[in-house]
Amino acid sequence: MTATPSITVVDEIVGHELEAVVAEQLHALRHLRSVEYVHLDAADLERSRLRVRSDAGHDYAVALDRDKRLVDGAVLVLDESRAVVVRAGAARTLTLRASDASSAMQLGFLAGHLHWKAAMTGSTMTVVLEGPESDYRARIAELVDTGAIEQIDE
Repeated sequence: MTATPSITVVDEIVGHELEAVVAEQLHALRHLRSVEYVHLDAADLERSRLRVRSDAGHDYAVALDRDKRLVDGAVLVLDESRAVVVRAGAARTLTLRASDASSAMQLGFLAGHLHWKAAMTGSTMTVVLEGPESDYRARIAELVDTGAIEQIDE
């Protein structure tokens, strides 16, 4: 991996997010909010050369040997300060709306406490899912049951 002022060149796949050692490092980096995701169309997984932008806004030039292939969960960068993980397809999201300011505060606190990648606009929060949607919904079940927040289907 080499870097220029605006783009990082990735010439190898570090590992896969499900490998024990890699998963452990990713877990620690998620607590620091230092894991970036690159969302690729399925057709792009077959390419060995491409330019991509992560969800954190960083640019990468992928230049792999022709016998290497990208897969969902491939880790392109992994060091003590950040990781870059490949996701096949568009980012999956969950959109939630708070019923009032107090509920919005509760939702914001919960999302921060759980290290969710989320953005709030007014009373609406969009969460980027990094795992099964059911895991996220289980964490907000009480708020949904009381009517404090609702899930918005898009």
